[in-house]
Amino acid sequence: MAEEELSPAGGAVMAHGAGPPVREIVLATDFSEASEPAVQTARDYARLFGARVHLLHVASSEEGNLAPLLAGLADTFTPTATVVRTIPGGVPAREIVKYARDHAIDLIIMGTHGRTGMSRALLGSVAERVVRTAPCPVLTVAGTVRTTPMRWDEAPDAEPRQCLVCARTSEDLICEPCRAHIRGELLERKRRDERAGRQ
Repeated sequence: MAEEELSPAGGAVMAHGAGPPVREIVLATDFSEASEPAVQTARDYARLFGARVHLLHVASSEEGNLAPLLAGLADTFTPTATVVRTIPGGVPAREIVKYARDHAIDLIIMGTHGRTGMSRALLGSVAERVVRTAPCPVLTVAGTVRTTPMRWDEAPDAEPRQCLVCARTSEDLICEPCRAHIRGELLERKRRDERAGRQ
């Protein structure tokens, strides 16, 4: 069984020895104040895993020279981590995913919302697109992070919720019976499509 410990970044559980090693981390940043918790999380994970950090900011055409900002951010990671800096131009989600594919990245860390001020109820559109299309795990970090790890016995009790599909009481957004039903429908559709493709 894998050993578990609390993350330095606010109570997320990480299992050592489970899954592939994390050697290459992308920190996607927009330099906003809301992205600072993601920066701190990337520092913590780089130190924990001994990973190299790729600092990535996708620049828009209106932004000036951001190299000094990225260099200043890189300085906050040394001497504990090796840092690579890059500022591609283009569509942020697309460029983050492309960079992760091209550089065999093991983990992408990014804030859930930045300058756009998206609602906390939904991930920002860039983070949401990266989560859906990335070739590796993506760790999204909320705009605020506890400064001390939370113990599981201190966690507040969540209020009961309702399943979005059947409206029964569930701790999850979609209850297990509904998830199983959805998975079954998707598998059946896939089988039908595969059979149709063979004919």
